[in-house]
Amino acid sequence: MSETKFKKVDYSLSLLVGEIHIGRIGLPDIQRPFVWQNTKVRDLFDSMYRGYPVGYLLFWENAIDPSHKTIGSDMKQTTPSLVIVDGQQRLTSLYAVIKGVQVLRSNYRRERIRIAFNPLREIFEVTSAATERDRSFIPDISRLWNDDVDQRQVEDEYVDGLRSVREVSDDERKFILKSIAKLRGLSTFPFTALELAADISEESVGEVFVRINSRGTPLNQADFILTLMSVFWEEGRKDLERFCRESRAPASDAPSPYNHFIEPNPAQMLRVGVGLAFKRARLQHVYSILRGKDLESGDFSEERREVQFKNLKQAQSNVLNVQYWHDFMQCIRAAGYRTKRMVSSHNALLYAYMFYLIGRTEYRIDEHMLRPAIAQWFFMSTITGRYSGSPESTLESDLSMLRDVKTPDEFVKKLQNVCNIFLTSDFWNLVLPNELATSSSRSPSLFAFEAALILLDAPVLFSKFKVAEMMDPALKPSHTPVERHHLFPRGYLAKLGISGPRNTNQIANYTYVEWLDNLKISDQSPAEYMPHIKERLSPGELAQMYRFHALPDNWEHMDYPDFLQRRRDLMAQIIRESYERLTAGVEAPMESPQIPLFDLIRSGESDSVEFKSTLRTNIHTGQRDKRMEAAVLKTLAGFLNATGGTLFIGVSDEGTPVGLEADGFPNEDKMHLHLVNLVNHSMGERAWIALHANFDDYDDVRVMVVRCERSPFPIYLEDGNIQRFYVRTGPATTELSLEEAHSYINHRFDQ
Repeated sequence: MSETKFKKVDYSLSLLVGEIHIGRIGLPDIQRPFVWQNTKVRDLFDSMYRGYPVGYLLFWENAIDPSHKTIGSDMKQTTPSLVIVDGQQRLTSLYAVIKGVQVLRSNYRRERIRIAFNPLREIFEVTSAATERDRSFIPDISRLWNDDVDQRQVEDEYVDGLRSVREVSDDERKFILKSIAKLRGLSTFPFTALELAADISEESVGEVFVRINSRGTPLNQADFILTLMSVFWEEGRKDLERFCRESRAPASDAPSPYNHFIEPNPAQMLRVGVGLAFKRARLQHVYSILRGKDLESGDFSEERREVQFKNLKQAQSNVLNVQYWHDFMQCIRAAGYRTKRMVSSHNALLYAYMFYLIGRTEYRIDEHMLRPAIAQWFFMSTITGRYSGSPESTLESDLSMLRDVKTPDEFVKKLQNVCNIFLTSDFWNLVLPNELATSSSRSPSLFAFEAALILLDAPVLFSKFKVAEMMDPALKPSHTPVERHHLFPRGYLAKLGISGPRNTNQIANYTYVEWLDNLKISDQSPAEYMPHIKERLSPGELAQMYRFHALPDNWEHMDYPDFLQRRRDLMAQIIRESYERLTAGVEAPMESPQIPLFDLIRSGESDSVEFKSTLRTNIHTGQRDKRMEAAVLKTLAGFLNATGGTLFIGVSDEGTPVGLEADGFPNEDKMHLHLVNLVNHSMGERAWIALHANFDDYDDVRVMVVRCERSPFPIYLEDGNIQRFYVRTGPATTELSLEEAHSYINHRFDQ
């Protein structure tokens, strides 16, 4: 017969409560917050009152130093001899009601569990305003076990209260006293506990729990570690709890971990701390390490335990550092994400935080270097679902790659290399379009497309507002500023015989419009509603919106299946463009004051300012001249390949305003569309990621202003069958030779 690893011990309710009170049985409120509804507590007392069995308890003998402080009551002088493995909710219920103490809810708020009892009908209810008023109920049975309350007085108060609303016979009084005595007598109610031996491993304890309690919430390694923290580092446990509680609501007068991306729980933040302290993702050995166990010999050492807890304490102080936490959130914003709705994987976010802390606290990486690297890592890990399958194994591998890293540059390159391995051309051209072929409202690829629109500073479709502005998580109107709109409305598709969410709610059939536009479009076909919308937009604005929102030319007249396939390909390319912005270290546009137009022109031509009298007309001959267009394109390419700049069209070389009339366009929209076509034909549509054109007034004439940002990728100018490469050098634009261009690109675009 095999040796058993447990013993059976009988308890009474009063003995259990007493052992918890003095700390012999540990009842940590953070191990698993109290999740029972009060109705379930009511039913527990009702079952005990009727003499029904209420299940086994499972304890684990503690092998740690008994001289250490415990958890529990004010009489805490010893470490718990027994740790609760199964039965915590029952014991919490019993202890909370018998002692009249508060419990910690899953939302990290504390409250009292109040149970009412009707002695005449022998029924229990959760205390409410109704039972408070009803004289037939004792509103709070906790008084029956309060040593500071005269129990005879409780009985008399109840009978007198009942008599104030109706007559009470002698027989009823006797029955009332008998019922109250029976309820008070639950202090002798018998419980059976199975106590596991101290030398059994935590893995075996978890297995025992699952085998005897298949309907319970399975214990995990974090539960064991949080319990251990309750014993050896109670303040650290409380700090975790406080941080998670404060992350759920904004604070008015102090720094707070509140944010728009995640409401973490203690187990999640603990996992970040463990990863930072021990570079481990699997928690199966961390519990033993923190107990001071030598994994080779199996011996326990108090000194070893103190060293490991010191490591965890230092790591957790960084994890819960509010400044680090919010600086990390800027990385998520830099990746284009704005709200918790867009975060499809908490693991991806928290593991990115772990890498951020490693980079900042261990390698001392400059924030401006670290932020784009972490933004890129988060973007990659969330769009690929990196931590959705076997998160611990994947993270363990990711942490192991840092073992030979010595410098900040090596750390960043390690992260970037992993990103490059997984985000290949095949991913962008084959995998991602296939991932977009879904109707899932929580698809990572859908959120990546939303992030791309924000990163590229795209406008809402058919609107002057930017997507980034309309997705501000601080906005709380009755209607969301933008709504997901079916480009091919469901009502219209139904007329074509296409129905069902799987077909109509395809990601490629969605985009974002202002809610008023969504309301007006209703169930019209695209061919019906688009002519009215085009009337309020210039051709240039519409072309730009079509590109950002991945809409093919003439899409409103396409067959629905063809439209979906074509748009998925275009969406994948827009997501890729936004990711390339990250790889170049270009963050999402931030609000910054613009230099006044007059001041820019008055400063004269420079490495960032250029003047052109016309876009297409030779000012001397009065005729259209391709050389004028080529000169404009050269300047734009030079700005894009260097550090950016501003081109003014309608201003002479000397800075004198000449206006736009010489170019002979019927209106500004036509001139803008002409520039769009020139850029698309000669540089490619991708150039518009870093180009912004508008019209403005200057000394009573209109001028065209083309602002160029630093391009995240090289821009070539097509000249027949030849590709030319230009850069801005001082107040001039210079063409580089093939060898010069190769060297420049390697230096400029690999940084």
